[in-house]
Amino acid sequence: MTGNELVIERIINAPIERVWRALTSQEDLKQWLPFFSGFKPEVGTKLKFKLGKDPDHQYVHLCEVKEVEENSRLVYSWRYEGYPGYSNVIFELSPAGNSATTKLKLTHEITAPFPADNPDFSGEGFKEGWTYTADGLKEFVESN
Repeated sequence: MTGNELVIERIINAPIERVWRALTSQEDLKQWLPFFSGFKPEVGTKLKFKLGKDPDHQYVHLCEVKEVEENSRLVYSWRYEGYPGYSNVIFELSPAGNSATTKLKLTHEITAPFPADNPDFSGEGFKEGWTYTADGLKEFVESN
């Protein structure tokens, strides 16, 4: 994590449209990101779900879709109920050499600090979570 921004990049062996569908379709999200129930790629869509690394570290997440550029860019807010801090999660898709390969750039941009005394909100914690997400997306798309 550099400053207030974490960037994770992956090359996915699938066309952009397929990766986009995995990020935005309820049918696909249910299979690889089941807690994102009710997600719609529409500005203003709000999500609320409980998630954490184990039963003792669960947090209510509050997200809102801020930007949608089909097959290109998806932005939603990311914060925790009852805690200070605010961030944006940005998924950017672009061709990676040919039409059958996609470059994923996932950025977690912190715009207001999260509690420094909670290791679950640390740069390492975010890196672990977003790496898991990027790898999960890649694995799901390439195997389906």
